[in-house]
Amino acid sequence: MNPVWAYGVSPRRWFAGALAGVLLLTGCGGDPPPPPTEPTPTTPPPAEADARDQLAALAAAAQDRTLTAIYTFTADGRERSVSATVAKDGSWRVDVPDLALGATVDISIVHNEIGLFQCALPSAEQAVTPNCVKIGGPDADVPDAIDPKVQRALVTVRHVLTDPRAPLAVSAAAPLAGAGGSCYAVETTTASVNAALDVGIYCYDADGTLTGARLEYGQLVLAGPPGPAPATVAMPGPVTDGRPLGMAAPPTPMPTVTGSAQPTT
Repeated sequence: MNPVWAYGVSPRRWFAGALAGVLLLTGCGGDPPPPPTEPTPTTPPPAEADARDQLAALAAAAQDRTLTAIYTFTADGRERSVSATVAKDGSWRVDVPDLALGATVDISIVHNEIGLFQCALPSAEQAVTPNCVKIGGPDADVPDAIDPKVQRALVTVRHVLTDPRAPLAVSAAAPLAGAGGSCYAVETTTASVNAALDVGIYCYDADGTLTGARLEYGQLVLAGPPGPAPATVAMPGPVTDGRPLGMAAPPTPMPTVTGSAQPTT
């Protein structure tokens, strides 16, 4: 008699059980299954994303910051003292010495609820009568031909740095000499970007005070602790119908000929 039948087990059931045992023993001795693969990241690297969020938070604090401050502005091998005032009503004023008309006239850029103004200021070199010319409405940018640019880093760039739609790449940067707080390198990721933004390095204190900026046209560093802000910014002179001052030096006037030489006989 078949031994399998002797134990009351059919050959078919016995063969299936034996085959399962062989397969089980073979599996125990094989290689372990490969580990699951990590999903491909679809978001920016954490360090870059964190840097942009941190800079946006500081720029948001800067939007609420009111102050009077003096900055050392270094450009073209010269140092100038630039004053910035951001008043409690949202108006602001930035004074830049020796900049207009070929670095011979002090000017001020003033913004209030009425509009945007360029003002000529008296200086030791130029005894001009203070006067202001309207160059745009409250939402206007300073035209390129008369733009001192310094006011961008001090007041207008804050709105770009807090805009999540702005095409920016932000990373942590080494501190600028003399500037406190945290510094960030800002680049653009497209050729088209808001005119108020200049790529470079921006440094802010935790309260939103700009402590320094290194940009293509020069470097700004906070010269001392900021002071309190006025309720509103005062215009440095009356508004006139004149023309704004350009940055380039005026052309040298041609000599006037008062008469002609007479031939001798």
